[in-house]
Amino acid sequence: MDDLVVNDTLSIPARELSWTASTAGGPGGQHVNKVSTKVLLRWDLPRSQVLPAWARERLRSMAGRRFDAEGCVLVSCAATRSQDRNLELARERLAQLVTEALDRPKRRRPTKPSRAAKARRVAAKRRQSQKKAGRGPVHEG
Repeated sequence: MDDLVVNDTLSIPARELSWTASTAGGPGGQHVNKVSTKVLLRWDLPRSQVLPAWARERLRSMAGRRFDAEGCVLVSCAATRSQDRNLELARERLAQLVTEALDRPKRRRPTKPSRAAKARRVAAKRRQSQKKAGRGPVHEG
């Protein structure tokens, strides 16, 4: 297996990746029960020095259930009937996951509502109040 190229500056060494194949469920009759096409790709993240600490933490929060007890990232694929294609798809999914973890979200710059927005809100509240006031019982005096 070759190194997994995530982007121009980052690639995961092949020695940190391992995979196993198993039988997949779903339609296919005897074929599905006999042939190991489902692929489980495992990345040994705790021993990896590829990602910086902040990206590691972000990946851990994003991946959720994809982590096992040892902290390894697990990606499975049973989309096709070909083991090679499923391995390729699992590698692409792992690369996509790491790419998303490396993409820091932009910080929100707090803003205040404009004077016009405040005026629109107050006018809408006034209209709503008048509408509801008109629904009450009629008092003849």
